[in-house]
Amino acid sequence: MAREFSAGFEPAARLAEDRESVRRRFWIKLKQVAAKLPFTEDLLAAYYCAFDKRTPRHVQVALLGAIAYFILPFDFIPDMMPVLGFTDDAAVLATAIRLVATHITEDHREAARAALQRGIEEA
Repeated sequence: MAREFSAGFEPAARLAEDRESVRRRFWIKLKQVAAKLPFTEDLLAAYYCAFDKRTPRHVQVALLGAIAYFILPFDFIPDMMPVLGFTDDAAVLATAIRLVATHITEDHREAARAALQRGIEEA
């Protein structure tokens, strides 16, 4: 039973190892769903923190894992389901952010707000 539960996270861990794939697929997925997400700014701040060279490696790994889970086409609750679709993504992201909150700086949050103001299409 535990193996079945953890199996959903294994592809996210593998994807998180490929930073360029995460970077590319993140923007594609975000453009598709940004209007539906109540946590877009937090997600973007986590993204900017994960790709910041000044961010410690263990923090990057935690955030990249959460971001990889967000961009995977399959997860515990399909993203197409109204209301519930992104709750698992939000929970994974919120947990990762809580674990590394001190590393997500005001610069990361400003970059997230700027990307939202420019519009996701241009980011």
